[in-house]
Amino acid sequence: MKIYLLYLNTEIHLYELDSFSFILKIVYKRLYKIRNKINKRSKALDGNPQLKGVVFKTRIVTPKKPNSARRPVAKIYLSSERGVLAHIPGIGHNLRKHSSLLVRGGGARDLPGVNYTCIRGTYDLSGVLNRIYRRSIYGIERPDYLKKKLRRKYRVN
Repeated sequence: MKIYLLYLNTEIHLYELDSFSFILKIVYKRLYKIRNKINKRSKALDGNPQLKGVVFKTRIVTPKKPNSARRPVAKIYLSSERGVLAHIPGIGHNLRKHSSLLVRGGGARDLPGVNYTCIRGTYDLSGVLNRIYRRSIYGIERPDYLKKKLRRKYRVN
């Protein structure tokens, strides 16, 4: 006889059901494995959402076959003491050797080996100039003419 646990997606046989504490050990062990999986595409981040790094080299790379472009890429030495390749989003950048920046997971799909992205507008990496739409991705503040005006009773004169 088998008991099937839907959440864990596993079967527990009847001979494993000697005691209730034994069942709990199995369940917690399998839950731990499920919860603590590290994303394979961002191993160098060690489970962190972002990490600080230092630029080692900047270069321009061409993408895989159906696409054609010149994409800026930086080789970065992270604070976790690992070197990674990261894509620099947006038009133009001010990165030089030894610039510090913030890196997140997820790179350009058509660039092989580039599994990380630089975050614009943090540390030494400036935001994209003259950007109006999707500003949060490119590190730009809301321009004055787009800011919401305060209602009269909340204004300070």
